[in-house]
Amino acid sequence: MSVAYTPQATLALVSRCDLRPGAQPSYLTLSDSGAADWTCDPLAATAFASMREATRAAMRLPAALKAYGLPHRSEVLH
Repeated sequence: MSVAYTPQATLALVSRCDLRPGAQPSYLTLSDSGAADWTCDPLAATAFASMREATRAAMRLPAALKAYGLPHRSEVLH
């Protein structure tokens, strides 16, 4: 008997690399109009429905930002 694998959606954020020493992580926030901004508060950041959606959003940003998707911390802790 085989069991079908159903992937579970995990909330995700978009973060970017900041190479300055001592720099805090920053997370993407999207306004209703789609304008991008960055915040240091992961709870204020835009939460994407899945890692796939967060990665897609990160890939649409300029390459110089070096953005990437990562699991939302509250999802990882549970």
